[in-house]
Amino acid sequence: MPVTRRPAADPLPTASVHRARYRRILSFAAREFIKIWWFELVLPRFGLTSISERTRPARMQRFARRFHSLAVGLGGLMIKVGQFMSSRLDVLPPEITAELEGLQDEVPAVPFAAIRQLAEAELGVPLERAYSWFDEVPLAAASLGQVHRARLSALDTADTGLEDVVVKVQRPGIDEIVAVDLAALRRVAGWLRRVRVVSDRVDAPALVEEFAQTSLEEIDYLHEAANAERFGENFAEDPRVDTPQLVWERITRRVLTLSDVTAIKINDKTALRAAGIDPSEVADVFAEVMFDQVFTHGFVHADPHPGNIFVTPLPDSPTRWRLTFVDFGMMTEVSSNLRDGLRTLLIAVAGRDSRGLVAAARELGVLLPSADTAELERALTALFARFGGMGFAELSKVDPREFRDFADEFGDVVRSLPLQLPENMLLLIRAVSLTSGMCSGLDPAFNVWDAAEPYAGRLLRDESGNLLKSFAQQATTIAAVTWRLPQRIDDVITRIDEGTVTFDTSRLERRLDSLVRIGRRAVAAVLFAGMLVGGALLLAPNPVLGTVLIVASAVPLLYALFSGLGKR
Repeated sequence: MPVTRRPAADPLPTASVHRARYRRILSFAAREFIKIWWFELVLPRFGLTSISERTRPARMQRFARRFHSLAVGLGGLMIKVGQFMSSRLDVLPPEITAELEGLQDEVPAVPFAAIRQLAEAELGVPLERAYSWFDEVPLAAASLGQVHRARLSALDTADTGLEDVVVKVQRPGIDEIVAVDLAALRRVAGWLRRVRVVSDRVDAPALVEEFAQTSLEEIDYLHEAANAERFGENFAEDPRVDTPQLVWERITRRVLTLSDVTAIKINDKTALRAAGIDPSEVADVFAEVMFDQVFTHGFVHADPHPGNIFVTPLPDSPTRWRLTFVDFGMMTEVSSNLRDGLRTLLIAVAGRDSRGLVAAARELGVLLPSADTAELERALTALFARFGGMGFAELSKVDPREFRDFADEFGDVVRSLPLQLPENMLLLIRAVSLTSGMCSGLDPAFNVWDAAEPYAGRLLRDESGNLLKSFAQQATTIAAVTWRLPQRIDDVITRIDEGTVTFDTSRLERRLDSLVRIGRRAVAAVLFAGMLVGGALLLAPNPVLGTVLIVASAVPLLYALFSGLGKR
C-alpha cells in the first residue's frame, strides 16, 4: 500500500538537551574516577591494598552494570561504546567485558513521521515518488538508524530489475548526538591520560580516536555502499557468497536502499534443517569464507553476527544454498604491514620463540613504548611450556577446563602489561571471534583451529618463499661484487705502478692477493649454499635435478675449504 502522511515528527533535540547529555556523560565518568582514585590510589597508600584487591571484581562488575544502564538510557553512540568496551579484552578486566557483552541496541523505533522527513530531505523527492510502497513499521531499529521494507517505483524497477528493497534510514539528529558523545569521550580520555595507573597500560586518547573513526564511517551510508560494492566484487566469481544489489539512485549519506535479500538467519538451525541444509556444513563454509576475506582479499566483514548473514536456499543450483552478507558499515582491511606481522607471529609461535613473538607484537603495534618486554617474554615462555609443543589438531583436543584455568593465570599477567590492539587488529579479532562463536553454535564439534590451519600454512609457505627469494638476491649481489673485486684490485695496482709512489708495495700486494683468494672462496661458499638449498627444494618435484644439484654443490664446497692452502 502507498505511504500515508502523518503528523510532523517530534522536534529534534535542542542545544540545551545536548548540553545535558554532555554533562550526564561527564558526571558519570567523574563519579567513577573518584571511586577508582579512592580504591586504587588512596587506600594502598594507607596500607589497605588488600581491601582494594578483594573488592575489585565486584566493583568492576557494578561499574559495568551502571554503564549498561547509562548506555541504554542515552542510546546513540553510548551503546556502541559499550559494545566497543566489551571487545577490549586487551585493556579491560573480564568483569567489565563479560557484563557488557550482551549490550544490544535496546532503543525504541523513531516515529515514522521523523523518518519520512529525513528521507524526503535526503532524496529530494516525496516518499511516494521515490517508492511505490514503504512500510511504516521498521524491520529493525538500532542506535544509529533503522530499516524499513519498501518497493521501488515502476521507473526504478525498470532501470534496476529490482522491486522489493530494504531502506536503511539514519536516526534524525544522530550526527549531533555522535558529535556530543565524542566530545565527552575525548574529555574523559584527557582525564585518563593524567592518571598514571591508566596511562601506563593504555593510550586512552588513541582509543577514543580509533573508536571515533569507526563510528563516523558507520553513519556514512555512502561509505557503507562503497564497502558493499567492493565486497561483492571480491566474491563475484564465488558461488558460495552473495551480497545485496545497490540502488545508487536512492542512496545518500543518510539513506541506503538495496535489494531485499532476507532469507534464513544463519543461526536458525531449525529452519536450515527444514530446508534440507546441514548446519555443520554451513559452519565449515562460513569459516572458509571468513578466512578467505582475511588471507585472500584482505577486506573483512568485521560484524558477522547472526542478523548480518543469511543462508539463501538455491533449489535449482548445484551448490543448493549460499551465504548472503548484509550491513557493511563495519569493515577492516588486512594491510601488508598487518599481514607481515601475522606472518612473523605465526613463525614465532611455530618455533616457540618468546623473543620473536615480542618482536611480532611490536611490529603489529600491540606493545606500547612502556612495555616491560622481559616480563612479557617470561609470560610467553610459560605459555609455550604448557601448550607450545602442540599443533593445531592437538590443541583442539585439550580439555577446555585446562584452557580456562590457564587463561585465568596467564590473563592477569597479560592485562598487567601495557598492551593495546590497533584498530585493524581489534576488528579482525572481533570478526574471528564472532565467526568461531557462530560456527560452534551451528556445529558443537567445530574447531576454529582446524579452519585456520590451511591459511596459517599458506602464510608460512609464503614466508619460506620470501626468505628463499631474499637469499637468492643477496647471493647474486655478493657474487657480482666479489667477482668484480679482483679486476678492481688489479686496476688499483696498475695505477700505483704507473704513478710516482715510491713506497714498497710488496706487502700490500700480498694482502691484496689474500683478499682475492678470500673473495673467491666466499663466492664458492655462496654457490655451494645456493646449490644445496635449491637441490633440497627440488628433491620432491624433480628428484633427478635435485640430486644433481646437491652432488654438484660439493665442488664449490671443496674449493671454499681447501683453496689457497698451498700459498699460505
